[in-house]
Formats: sequence, C-alpha cells, structure tokens
Amino acid sequence: MPKNDPTQLSARPAGIPLSIVTGSARGIGFAIAQRLVADGHQVYLLDVQDSVAEAARTLNAVGYAQVDVTDTSALREAIVGAADAAGRLDTLVNCAGTCGRESFEDLTEETWRRDIDTNLKATAFACQAAVFPHMKAQAFGRLINIASVSGKVGGVGPVDVDGSGGRSGAAYASAKAGTINLTRWIARQVGAWGITANTVAPGPIESPMAADASYPISEMPIPRLGQPFEVAGAVSYLAGDDSSYVTGTCMHVDGGMVRA
Repeated sequence: MPKNDPTQLSARPAGIPLSIVTGSARGIGFAIAQRLVADGHQVYLLDVQDSVAEAARTLNAVGYAQVDVTDTSALREAIVGAADAAGRLDTLVNCAGTCGRESFEDLTEETWRRDIDTNLKATAFACQAAVFPHMKAQAFGRLINIASVSGKVGGVGPVDVDGSGGRSGAAYASAKAGTINLTRWIARQVGAWGITANTVAPGPIESPMAADASYPISEMPIPRLGQPFEVAGAVSYLAGDDSSYVTGTCMHVDGGMVRA
C-alpha cells in the first residue's frame, strides 16, 4: 500500500478567499454570509430580494447581484462575473430556496416547477458555473448545498389526515432529496480536481421560510428551534481547511430530528 503523499492535498490558493452565497439577503443565507465574512472571506451575495443591496452593505460584501436563480443564464453570468473579477472562486453556497406547503391533493404544476427549479435546478447549474472554469482551473473548491431534512424524511412538520397541517410540501421534499443525491454525484467527479461537494440539511430553523409552520419540538432530543447561525457553523466547517477529506456527505443540523 503506498504511503500517504501530503503533496496530493489540494491547496487553497494564496490570498483572500472568495465565497458566493445564493439566497443571502436574509435568514439562513444571510447568517452563512455573515459567518464567512467573519472567517476572513470576501463574500459576494446573490438574491432575488430587493434587500440584497442592503445586506451587502451591512456585511461589507465584495459585491452582490439581484438575480432570480431560476434564470440559468443570469445565474451563470453572476457567478462567473464575480469569480472573474476576483480572479478566484473558493466556495459556493447554494441557499436560495422556496417552500410550498400544499397538501398532495392541492399540489399544482406551478408550485412543482417553482420549488424544483429554485431548489434543485438552480443548485445544479450554479455548481456547474462555479466548477467550470474557476474551481477546476485552480484545483481547489468547496461546493456546499443547503438541503433539508425534508429530503430525508419526506417533509417536516405536522400532518393531518387530509394532508394539510403545514408540513413542507411534496415538491420541496423532492427537490431537497434531489439536492442531496446531486451533490453526491458531483462529489464523485470533482474530487480529483481538489474540489469537495457536500450538503447541509437543516431541520426546523427559526427563519422566514419556517415562519408559517409548526414543528414537533417537544419530541426532539434538543427541544427547540435551531438558529441560522448554527447552520452557518456547519457551512464554515465545510468551507474550511479542516474538511479537506470530507466530500459527498450530508450534515444534519436538526436538533436530532432525523436519527439516521
């Protein structure tokens, strides 16, 4: 068996790392961007919300773009443009998302397309834009996709007999399950290029997306809502040098809601 060759470890390029975070104007995405700034990254924000400009000013971000991530051309242009300007791209965090909560009976094609396109399609093409050309060319990168424990258990929240009750919907759960497997697929290709790809799966987090839902908190090992900064901590680890041998994994930040 050959000895380990430390020269094979992918080295982060010298200088200040650039991280791009989608869905970063508020909530979990904002907390992730804030943590990466604290970690010494220059951060570029992407969000469809008008408030992305104010968020960028608050964080002293290197830049921002108000973009709908379901517009693949605009998404790619924003990612490649930010990386070109910085001359590098170290980390991409895909956090933009939508979450319908209709019962299966009431599920519409509009909701299906919106949640699949925002949560899954945009993640796929954002990763593509990040890897080709910058991450592959620099032989280093961190792809971190925010999934959800909904993608593990088929939706989180209470379920009434008629399928209502506020559980995250079928389209959302399907998109997040797809995100987890998409990330595993990407990880198997990009590892040889010094790039890792992982998912973080939050459970019930106190955020705008969860504002209209209730959760079985009393049944959880940690009986409270999680906070956005706790998701950001997981992202910080996966974006850092200590996670250089971690790829294709899904890290739960869910208070123990999902046991496997």
